[in-house]
Amino acid sequence: MSDKIRFQLDGQEVEAERGMTIWEVANGRGLVIPHLCHKPAPGYRPDWNCRACMVEIEGERTLAASCIREPSEGMFVHTQNERSKQARRMVVELLMADQPERDVAHDCASHFWDMADANDVEESRFPTLEADRIPLLDDSHVAMRVNLDACIQCGVGIMPTSRHTNHVINLNFTAGTDTQTTLNTGIHIHAHRNMAVIQQW
Repeated sequence: MSDKIRFQLDGQEVEAERGMTIWEVANGRGLVIPHLCHKPAPGYRPDWNCRACMVEIEGERTLAASCIREPSEGMFVHTQNERSKQARRMVVELLMADQPERDVAHDCASHFWDMADANDVEESRFPTLEADRIPLLDDSHVAMRVNLDACIQCGVGIMPTSRHTNHVINLNFTAGTDTQTTLNTGIHIHAHRNMAVIQQW
């Protein structure tokens, strides 16, 4: 069995090592597929929970998360067609609905805003979270402050602590009417009601 896989990426035949993901192949060729749940750096791995990197694969009914999907021989992948771009814009809009406005954001140069720019999303069509459900700043520990109102629950923020140290920050999901996220600091926040749309989509 060959260690190389040949497939079509946006109309170009490309070669990939077995085990590489579509996102990795595209990134290695200078193609930008927006992403949120990982970084191409040691200690990070894609968790495919954000759905910000969706692409279309010919012959498949649903879009695929390129950060975890490995190409197969002869596959045809479209990263820049309208269906893929529209889906990625929708994800960013849903997440943006609960973010502080960019001009008052805690970090207006964050990766999230970079990805919003990459998707050409300047504002969200969706209603923002009710004021009394917006999570508060967690400054319960002397060495750490977490801006929970800016957290999109992608997992990137907890990866360094969970894989290299002592799980200082963690996410736990409990059953109930609304999904809740619990950080080890003890503050509970409600997930965006629109996140259910992303999971079903």
